[in-house]
This record gives sequence, structure tokens and C-alpha cells, in this order.
Amino acid sequence: MNQRQSMSSVLAALVAAAGLFAAAAAHAETPLKAMGGMMVDGQNHTVYSFDKDVAGSGKSTCNGACADAWPPVMAAPGAKAEGDYTVITRDDGAMQWAYKGKPMYRFTKDTAQGDQKGNGFKGVWHVVKP
Repeated sequence: MNQRQSMSSVLAALVAAAGLFAAAAAHAETPLKAMGGMMVDGQNHTVYSFDKDVAGSGKSTCNGACADAWPPVMAAPGAKAEGDYTVITRDDGAMQWAYKGKPMYRFTKDTAQGDQKGNGFKGVWHVVKP
């Protein structure tokens, strides 16, 4: 095998590996996990649902100032639904994770792992339970 064929083989292998990596990233670990009887994000911060969101609608009703206080649990481009997790498209075109059809959020006043300061807020925000 000459040098040109060798470089071509290496390049082809790298391109194939990149494709596999991209596919794996799209199906990366689920964005939430159960901990202490509730769902938390990758930083172990509490995750909430909003009663005004309709399960399975593929929509979030928390935008603008609402999303400033209750940041959505964002999904990376190319993320795919898996099990109880789905991806919805927000009004601004960004992707957000949903659990059992309900969009997921964090609460800005939860500053430490395990905080649940948003639970029951105005009667419409609730800690998500597995």
C-alpha cells in the first residue's frame, strides 16, 4: 500500500468514526435521572413540570419572562426521543427535553443540588417524579 492509499484509508476511517460518534451523541445518555424520589438534571438540580403545558402536545407554554425564571432543559441539536424522553421544539426554534410528554424546566432560585424551592410555586409548578 502506498502512502496515498494509506492516507485515504485513514481518512475514510476517521470519517466513519465521526459518523458513529455523531449518531451516539444524538442518542447520548438521557438528560434526566431519578435521585431521591425526584428527577434531576445532569448537575443533580431538581427538574419541574408546568401544569399549563399539555402532555404530548409537543409545545411549551413557558416562554419569555417565564423561561427566564424557569429555564427549559435544553436538548442538543440532533437529540432523539428515547423511552419516556421526547424532544419538543420551542417557539424560538430551540430544542427542549420532555418527560412523559411534559416539557421539563429548572428553577433559577434552586441554587444547590436537591433544592426544591419551585415545588408547588403558584400551584402550577411541580417536581417531576419518576
